[in-house]
Amino acid sequence: MTMPQGAAVSIGAVLGTGVIALPALGAAAAGPASLIAWLALILLSVPLAATFAALGARYPDAGGVSTYVRTAFGARAATVVGWCFYFAVPAGAPPAAMFGGAYVAAVLGGGMRTTLITAALMIVAVTAMNAGGVRVSGRLQLGMAALLVTLLLTATATALPHAHLANLHPFAPHGWLAIGPAAAVLVWGFAGWEAVTSLAADFRDPKRDVPRASVVALVVVGVLYLGVAGASVLVLGPGAATTQAPLAELLAVGLGAPARIATAAVAVLLTLGTMNAYFSGVARLGAALGRDGALPAWFGRGSSAGEIPRRSLASVAVLSALSLAIVAVTGLSTRTLVQLTTGSFVLVYMLSTAAAVRLLPRRSWSRRAAVVALVAVSVLLFMNGWYVLWTLGVAAVALLYAGRRAGTRTPKVTVPDTAPEAADDADPAVASAL
Repeated sequence: MTMPQGAAVSIGAVLGTGVIALPALGAAAAGPASLIAWLALILLSVPLAATFAALGARYPDAGGVSTYVRTAFGARAATVVGWCFYFAVPAGAPPAAMFGGAYVAAVLGGGMRTTLITAALMIVAVTAMNAGGVRVSGRLQLGMAALLVTLLLTATATALPHAHLANLHPFAPHGWLAIGPAAAVLVWGFAGWEAVTSLAADFRDPKRDVPRASVVALVVVGVLYLGVAGASVLVLGPGAATTQAPLAELLAVGLGAPARIATAAVAVLLTLGTMNAYFSGVARLGAALGRDGALPAWFGRGSSAGEIPRRSLASVAVLSALSLAIVAVTGLSTRTLVQLTTGSFVLVYMLSTAAAVRLLPRRSWSRRAAVVALVAVSVLLFMNGWYVLWTLGVAAVALLYAGRRAGTRTPKVTVPDTAPEAADDADPAVASAL
């Protein structure tokens, strides 16, 4: 995998469906003050992306976050973080796919039926993309990312001439404290910085390319998120809080009503980009977990660099389809699944950044970034409220499984020496890129 392909994977993982629906959800929670929440989360992304870039450059392994936590805290902690990440993706796939499907339904009609059919087709599509291996999915991701950046810049640039500063008043209609709940909702749009770590071993030069890919992704995502969120508030005004398709509204204002068709295409591409990045990374993670004994050994085939983890990928696809079927039958809201998923990722981030604090060389900028990220994600955990109970339940089951497996298997993963003298060799690459 090349550096541009890696950057495209990160852009797809982080940007994705967040830009489709979150500007409206943020505006509904805090009004124009939601822009502060957007900015705060972009700033948080700097130390978070730097932390995962440093870990990926130092420990290029398919286990990604699971490998880092295992190295720092042992097998049981790695099992917890691995399970939380692995099973969060099938829970998050239905709402992600349905966000894109809703745009298709807005153009073609058919309501929820069209949305669900589109979502199912997306799950099939990303499974097929990743069944061809990381080179195939990486090239497709690069093409989609380039197209998406162009379309989003067009939407923002054509809508901004219609902006009105008066739409910023009142700036905080629900009070300043509403920025906190808005940030908790917007976390969905900023999960994904860890996705590239499970693919680090497939880079041509992980020490050089992983940090560079993360920097490119950070700049692109920050500009696009602020552009779309700012345009939504300034152009749509109070309507930004009530629309189901803020990006479609922006394109309609800038280019006319026929642009809604193009918006549906954008929504589908954004969704496919996100799902492709996550399916690719989590399939490798599942294979690594099977290799290390954190999941049954059946999952372990395809865990080596260059191999295709088809068993793990098939399991993710089946679980995602099952989750979508549950939504279709029960009418479970996508917002519920979104917050359950973000709770899982926040716990993954807490354990991963804590591992980074322990593993990265002292007095290095990457370790300082990890400390900042750890404090910030700890605050986000409390903002998720009772939804985090799902994550704690998954963690409890993972601990029970790890306890039963204890002493029955020796992990095969090997990692570099973590002594400061050896560790400092990788740090300049991260520092220079950041």
